[in-house]
Parts: sequence; structure tokens; C-alpha cells
Amino acid sequence: MSKIVACYKWVLDESDIRINSDLSVDFSKAKGKISDYDRNAIEAAVKLAEAVGAKPVGLTFGSSKARQSLKDALSRGLEEAFWVKAEEAENADGAVTARALAAGIKAMGDVALVICAEGASDTYARQTASRIGALLDLPVVTSVLRVTVEGNTVTAVRKLDDCLETVKFELPGVISVLPEAFQPTIPGLKAVMAAGKKPVTEYDCGSLGVNLVSARKVMEVKAYAQERRNIIIEGDNAAAKVAAVVSNLKKEGVL
Repeated sequence: MSKIVACYKWVLDESDIRINSDLSVDFSKAKGKISDYDRNAIEAAVKLAEAVGAKPVGLTFGSSKARQSLKDALSRGLEEAFWVKAEEAENADGAVTARALAAGIKAMGDVALVICAEGASDTYARQTASRIGALLDLPVVTSVLRVTVEGNTVTAVRKLDDCLETVKFELPGVISVLPEAFQPTIPGLKAVMAAGKKPVTEYDCGSLGVNLVSARKVMEVKAYAQERRNIIIEGDNAAAKVAAVVSNLKKEGVL
């Protein structure tokens, strides 16, 4: 049976991240979670697999910390999970991540469709789907709002800045879905219990021959502090107040 693969990322929960007075970022108490947007990709894989009779599976690239994600992913309707493991994943850039995921897709075989989120909730770099498609020489459609599969043909509606665009391509291929495209299901107790019995395949990056050398190195992470003008516009004349707001926005280069 052909597989529909949902790629997902294990990220830090942003609600647990703290900013210190010197703008340094404290990740020490942050727990992990499946990226919020990647949950939508998982839901898309499950729904499309049901429609076409394919097998929905999950694929993640991560360090040993990513082990925590497997049961959660499987509880969301996936039938099997694949994990490309490397401790270097903690500091991997988009190129390394795509190479690892593409290697995992090649290793599992018989993949009809790869689904990514438009971006991960920690970086939202919007690179993964396009990079995977380039590495595997597959058609890629990004910014997908709606998608259907009939036979071997995928019809996807893309949400662009000023219009909707409908495109078609033949399987196999890669798509990235927008956050509003699919609403993730909250797993029930029965689904969570069943997830522990589903198969998990672990790949070692070394055995897959993945190049784990990142092209960039993170030197420092600091919070961004926004400077506010604190301009107060007074008066009772609404038109004059609106004109003052517009004038100030033009001075700031917003308009």
C-alpha cells in the first residue's frame, strides 16, 4: 500500500520560553511538543489517506528528545512512525533537515505524497517542502489551502497574496499546507492507548549517509525589544485625530 507521509518537527513550547532582563532567552524550562502547524500536516495526511486508501505515516528528524513525539504523532491517526535520528538535529539548518527527511522518505519506499506544514512553529522558515522536492526530484506545491486526490492526480488550491490558484500534478509529489487548511483532531484516550502498539521505525543518519554539516552556525539568541513611540493623540474631532494618525504613520514609513 502506498504511503502518505506527514513530516513533522519536535519543537520547544513557546509558552514555556522566558526572556531575561538582558534580552537573553531562557529555554531551560521549555517542554517539547509537535509543532502546532505540523499537527495540521498530520491531519491532512490522515484525511487524504482515508479518501484514497493509502497508509498515513509520520516522519520526523530529531535528536533523542524526539522520541517523545512518536506516541503523540501516532495517536493522531497515523498508522506508523519513522524517525531519522541524529543528535546534530538540535542545531540543524533547513538544508540538513531536508536532507535527513528526504533520506528517510527514500528508505521507507512506496511514497505517493509527502505533506509538510507551510512552516514550523519555531522558525516558520517555509523551506522544508521545497527542499525535499528538489532533493527527490518531485513536483512541489506550497501554500495549499485545499487539496483533493483522484486516482493519480492531485488538485490543490493555493492561497496567494491577491488570489487563489488551482494547480494539478501527478503523484508522487510534495505539498505544504497552510495552518487554516486542516484543523487537527484532539486525540481521545482510546487513540492514545492504541498509539503505544503501533510500529515505529528508527533510522540512523549515518547508515542513511546524510550529510549533517550545517551551512550556518548560531552564535547567539536574543529577544527582540520593540521601541514604542508612545504618541498620544488628543482632541474631540475624530477627523483630525484620524488625520494625525495617518500623518504619524507616514513619518514612520508605514504608509
